[in-house]
Amino acid sequence: MAQTLPPYATAPPRRAVRRRRLPPWPRGPKPRRRTELGLLLFVSLITLALYVIAEFGEKSRIPPHLGPFLGVILGISLVSHVANRWFVPDANPVLLPIAALLNGVGYVVIVAWTPAEAKAQAAWVVIGVVLYVGTIAFVRHSRDLDRYRYLLLLVAGALLIAPLVPGIGRTTLGARVFVHIGSHDFQPAEIAKILLCVFFASYFAEKKELLAIPSARLGDHLVIDPRPLVPIILVWIMAMGVIGLEDDLGFAMLIFAMFIVLLWIATGRWGYLAASVLLFAAGAFFAAHFFTQVHGRIETWLHPALNSQLGESTLSLAHGGVGGAGLGLDRFTGDIFGITTDVVFTAVGEGLGLIGASAVIMAFVLFVGTGLRIAQTARSDFSRLLATGLTVIIGFQAFIVMAGVIRILPFTAGIALPFVAYGGSSLIANYILVGMLMRISQEGSTGTSLPGDVDFLVAA
Repeated sequence: MAQTLPPYATAPPRRAVRRRRLPPWPRGPKPRRRTELGLLLFVSLITLALYVIAEFGEKSRIPPHLGPFLGVILGISLVSHVANRWFVPDANPVLLPIAALLNGVGYVVIVAWTPAEAKAQAAWVVIGVVLYVGTIAFVRHSRDLDRYRYLLLLVAGALLIAPLVPGIGRTTLGARVFVHIGSHDFQPAEIAKILLCVFFASYFAEKKELLAIPSARLGDHLVIDPRPLVPIILVWIMAMGVIGLEDDLGFAMLIFAMFIVLLWIATGRWGYLAASVLLFAAGAFFAAHFFTQVHGRIETWLHPALNSQLGESTLSLAHGGVGGAGLGLDRFTGDIFGITTDVVFTAVGEGLGLIGASAVIMAFVLFVGTGLRIAQTARSDFSRLLATGLTVIIGFQAFIVMAGVIRILPFTAGIALPFVAYGGSSLIANYILVGMLMRISQEGSTGTSLPGDVDFLVAA
């Protein structure tokens, strides 16, 4: 007779074990986090020293609230460091300190030029760090973003269209790029650029073989099937069309550059790059002759004396010299329009001179190099393309702004120097961007990946 088991032996447990919502605190030494903590403390001291210099130059006395200021800086640094120690313990130790350094320099420049904006900028920094912590805490795997690419595309489209909606859209200097909500102005394109980057990276990761390998027959030859490229080009054209209606030339250039770089990285075909250069040249020629705003920017570039903002910026940079005129000291000009927003690099160059401006440029170069290194160590096609696109956003945006100020390229208003310029939209978006890069770095450092991810062997 077969032996039967008692009912409790086969019955399922009454209560299922709850999944841990947050990861456990990682134990053991974390050399990368120690390095990061040291760099963050060093950056805090640099920010404090520049702040004291700016206040002393303006008021000839040491600021009385130096202790609380240092406490806030150290508090923000420790919060971000503890969050990294908890959620991304093996991520890159350099990326966040570079962002903190640029943010600190920008805040001191705002204190020196427009003290009334300093309080609001400090609040935006705190909000940005909070959202940074939220990003690395709730985005547990970069591939999670891949699942919602079409939803993110719809959100990006809504954000791009928002400034055109009557009643909430606001026009500034001929560009309709801000949304007015309550007593605050918000620039939706700052968030939309990240969402579009996620969509482009996801689509190219899925279709890279169809876009790179000839599979369609044309006579006796195999050519690349153009059909997979049609949807992504339509999305790009729609984004460019909306941005064109808003006269937001800076973000149009930024999204174009991101699109082309991701297409080239995904396929490795130089033909796409050459075609994009020709397309850009044709578009620039057409825009320069038929769009008043573009024509005006080129005229200002060729004749800066016609524009008081750009002309005064050039003279202010010359006044800064090699070592700088000093933070809070005599300035060559009075109030330059957009000195802490569009042309904040001018304030850096005049106050800190060629040395300070070069330090800011090198910080951006290090940021781009670190981001590309993170992309090299990524564990999937999507993560690799996403890290590359996010890095291109910061690098190209910084290049457009700084090149426009020093007249290497036509000056483009409405686009902010990342982490340095005054403004909540840009600061919040960039801290979220850094959080996404840190998540990708963590996955590449620990080798964690979801099923279906492709491991890459990167030659050193």
